[in-house]
Amino acid sequence: MGTDKWRGYREKVGQTLSDAGYSEASVGALIALDGEMFRMMRSMVKGELPAQLMAELGSGPELAQFQALTAITRIQGGIGRSEQQEATIGLVAEEMNVDPSRASRIVADLIAAGHVRRDVSQSDGRKAVLTLTETATAMFAAFRDLKWAKFMQVFADWSEEEILAFSSLFLRYNEGMRRVYPGRN
Repeated sequence: MGTDKWRGYREKVGQTLSDAGYSEASVGALIALDGEMFRMMRSMVKGELPAQLMAELGSGPELAQFQALTAITRIQGGIGRSEQQEATIGLVAEEMNVDPSRASRIVADLIAAGHVRRDVSQSDGRKAVLTLTETATAMFAAFRDLKWAKFMQVFADWSEEEILAFSSLFLRYNEGMRRVYPGRN
């Protein structure tokens, strides 16, 4: 978006917010937040942060494979879901928002690389489930430790009150987003 078009966008949004009763300071803050949220979402969609961390670790799978590994972890841990489940190709495809054939190819590459193995479901012996290998588990532990080391650097000069306020407000923001956009997890 060119500078002039962006200025027109900001002016239109600013007018809409002003008409809704938001103060000039709140309008500026909300427009700045919108820009930062866009940058953050673009970075997440492009996978820039995980890619940077994996590069710093000096190893790891390509981005789609990493996303599949994290999908398996989220499914098994019940993260962002109503319950823990055994990871299957279908659930990985759903979690990654890709078609099952793409998920199957990615998982096949992960199996060949020694990061995932196919096991038999404990609840249904006819169903194949995906399990992370020790190699993948160790990679995730290193990733987790580096991620949190970086995270602590981000908040190193924040006071406890600032951390608590930010966390509370961010959680409140996400709760509001789920209320306004109910199909969003």
